[in-house]
Amino acid sequence: MAQTYGFDLVQERDVEEINSHVRLYRHRKTGAELLSVENNDENKCFAISFATPPDASDGIAHILEHSVLAGSRKYPVKDPFAELLKGSMASFINAFTFPDKTMYPVASTNLADFYNLVDVYLDAVFYPLISPETLQQEGWHYELEGDEFSLTYKGVVFNEMKGAYSSPDSVLGRFSQQYLFPDTAYGFDSGGDPAVIPTLTYKKFKHFHSTYYHPSNARIYFWGDDDPGERLRLMDEYLRDFEAIDVDSSVALQTSFDEPRRVTMGYDAGDDADKKGMISVDWLLPEGADTELTTAFNILETAILGKSGSPLRKALIDSGLGEDLANTGFSNGLRQMTFSVGMKGIDPADAGKVEQLILDTLQQLADEGIDPAAIEAAVNSTEFAMRELNTGGFPRGLALSIGAVTRWLHGRDPIDALAFSKPLATVKARLENGEKLLENLIREHILSNPHRSTLVLEPDATVKAQREADERGQLDAAREQMTADDLEQIKVSAAKLLELQNTPDSPENLAKVPSLGLEDLNEQIRTVAQAEQTVAGVTTYTHDQPTNGIVYLDVGFNLKTVPQDLLSYVSLFSRALVEMGTQKQSFVELQQRIGSKTGGIGPSRLSAKMRDREESIFWLFLRGKATVENTGDLLDIMRDIVLTANFDDKDRFKQIVMRAKAGKESGLIPGGHSVVMSRLNAHFHTEGWFDEMQGGVQFLFFLRDLLARIETDWDSVLAALNGIREHLLTKNGLIVNATVEADNWGQVEPALADFIDSLPVGSGALQTWEPTLLSGAEGLTLPAQVNYVGQGANLFDLGYTLHGSAHVIVKSLSRGYLWNRVRLQGGAYGAFARFSATTGLFKFASYRDPNLMRTLEVYAEAAEHLRTLEMDQVELTKAIVGMIGDMDAYKLPDAKGWGAFVRHLTGYTDEKRQQIRDEVLSTTVQHYRQFGEVLTEFNAAARTVVLGAPDAISEANETLTDKMAITRVL
Repeated sequence: MAQTYGFDLVQERDVEEINSHVRLYRHRKTGAELLSVENNDENKCFAISFATPPDASDGIAHILEHSVLAGSRKYPVKDPFAELLKGSMASFINAFTFPDKTMYPVASTNLADFYNLVDVYLDAVFYPLISPETLQQEGWHYELEGDEFSLTYKGVVFNEMKGAYSSPDSVLGRFSQQYLFPDTAYGFDSGGDPAVIPTLTYKKFKHFHSTYYHPSNARIYFWGDDDPGERLRLMDEYLRDFEAIDVDSSVALQTSFDEPRRVTMGYDAGDDADKKGMISVDWLLPEGADTELTTAFNILETAILGKSGSPLRKALIDSGLGEDLANTGFSNGLRQMTFSVGMKGIDPADAGKVEQLILDTLQQLADEGIDPAAIEAAVNSTEFAMRELNTGGFPRGLALSIGAVTRWLHGRDPIDALAFSKPLATVKARLENGEKLLENLIREHILSNPHRSTLVLEPDATVKAQREADERGQLDAAREQMTADDLEQIKVSAAKLLELQNTPDSPENLAKVPSLGLEDLNEQIRTVAQAEQTVAGVTTYTHDQPTNGIVYLDVGFNLKTVPQDLLSYVSLFSRALVEMGTQKQSFVELQQRIGSKTGGIGPSRLSAKMRDREESIFWLFLRGKATVENTGDLLDIMRDIVLTANFDDKDRFKQIVMRAKAGKESGLIPGGHSVVMSRLNAHFHTEGWFDEMQGGVQFLFFLRDLLARIETDWDSVLAALNGIREHLLTKNGLIVNATVEADNWGQVEPALADFIDSLPVGSGALQTWEPTLLSGAEGLTLPAQVNYVGQGANLFDLGYTLHGSAHVIVKSLSRGYLWNRVRLQGGAYGAFARFSATTGLFKFASYRDPNLMRTLEVYAEAAEHLRTLEMDQVELTKAIVGMIGDMDAYKLPDAKGWGAFVRHLTGYTDEKRQQIRDEVLSTTVQHYRQFGEVLTEFNAAARTVVLGAPDAISEANETLTDKMAITRVL
């Protein structure tokens, strides 16, 4: 490379594991470092990261992460981040605050779009506007409310963290880290403690940026098929205007404890006396510099904790002391590594028993050895995951960047994080030679390690009241110190902030935010070739994709063959198939077999309404993956699961139910928006009714009831499981999907035919279901400081005829109107609209929302917003570009094959897809206004579902005409 634009090449290597050539550079003038990963991935990635160690739990790093994306030198608009979300084809755009660093990552398959994203992010981090109003909006500020002008706190991060501190799992994780690192930056919450966030001053806020957001403290990362030289040129344009400075952003090593420590604290359990405790036992490990050590610990975690049959996990679950594991695993995301094992759903009085069981089991594993089959499975699972690098919808390049930056910021070689083969090969060789490597890790770094911290969370019904009293006391004390002029200034500041939020950006400034034009878009849909054939009498679909020698197999069974009275068990049945063992193998042996021969086997349900038809589809798939050479092993395991899954073990099934219940309960607060969306679906259509039974609030109620019935009427429960198997797992109605290179299909087909031939024929008779849809407004209560406010109605029932423009409009509502009104002005962490082109259901929902009635008013005013909308061609083009970006979202090969298969099952033909795309591209402002007319009807027909605090829901019912029926969920 002839021109390096002010950078010196530090080192370069070929990294075969990721088919990349990697160069590490250092900028001569500023000292900024740049990792350039060059390969043929069209999903180009960029990230700029800064070490940002906090010195308090005031959330300064988190608030600054939000704030730098709220206007900059070149892009002086209120929210360039939101503008990018509207009009970019980005495959990823976000920002992350970690305990010791802040990352700004983006990705796109479109080169011009990618450069646009990079430029906006660079200007944001180096030249943000960050005015006092930015801190007020994104962080915190005072407001006066009510007739007596009571002082309150408002702010996006403030409310986001109120939501985080309402989740017991989040509290356990946050404080486990803080108590393990009491003397370093990790002893603070970089996200921010709501009780401490209001201590953050604007002076400190500005100083933090000038200190840490400097090129001398930056780590820059590129990945993909863009020009490596252009990467350096783009970066030098920004970096050359700075002078090098010394930035002390190091995190000190935590001094080792002389003896283990133990902390007990309460958490908000509402008024439910049955709430149980949680425990986390945490060890501080060495620095993560040794890649062999980190690889060995990853394998150890998989071997003893990774699967339901893993020995430490099994010992804890079998003990009956708790419902499921919590805050568990090995982590190398900080300067020093950690290892944690925890449980939820325990009696706090049993915390000592749980801790002792963990220690005793680890001692037994160290003394007696780990089952070689468990080690083999762990090694294979770890290696398969590393080589497959299947990151789902998250860009591969960005997934790898996180590990690289973690090493990099602590003075280690970032390329070592990308090159896993050598340390993996060394660890495998040591294990194959009989070395007790994993047992020695347990003995040396865990059992003999005095730096252990145990955190016990006890349910405490007084925590919420105390928290509210402390906040009220903090506010009242502040108010007492304020003069009349101070109070007037609060009013003025709040009014100024609201005026800024309500004042549209000028067209001139909006035009400065780069965006693609319609001419940059492909008018044609992206298609995925799909071949249909018959294998052993069963319709099979294949997709020729570059899977690198891996076969992805989806074996589907039609759930419409299951009688309605058994449907509530389907979710548990699907888990039991792979988690209860077979007639010849215990569930431990089955899990080890899956781990040693495949990349994983798991159940997946599909429920969907077909396009332009009243018919709906309901399938249960067993989805597995393996190297092509191991196809026979994969299908042999599937055959044993389907034909001989053993449901007889009552205690094992009860464990599955308890884990499912604990998972649903712990997911209510972090996933509250999903809860209300699912619940709304169950008000309007059969698929929603079905899905509520499989994973919604209705499922949670079923699980709680089922736990009692397992003890009192196990025979009927067992009969239900066997009844589903008899009706469902047959050759009649079977369907298969395979994604694999065409050249390898010849190795897959014979094994698949043998598998199909082994299945019972069955009747395949389809059952008649009579769904009972939910009705009326609902208020679902739980102990939380925030709300999740949902509302929905069927637009087809209101006379709306589907047009592709609806997708553009709904995205615009989420990224524009709702973003401004519910997030920026209302202080919620998020809000969005969703529309189903198959069912016609249109929904609003908010996330970690301090409001309820105010948010419902925003929903009601959306119709008028659209009906009277003025939008120039630039904004309209942004909206269309953003929607096309969603439609053309980058997918890995397995996802391409699965997506094409699902579209076929639902009748979403390429012709219909092209029609929708044409309509998206032809969207006009008139379409927005027409949609607004439909939403006028929506306001009268909409159903409301709220998940939130009991007092907020009760207070809202005093105003609402359509009262919410209140149901306690947690």
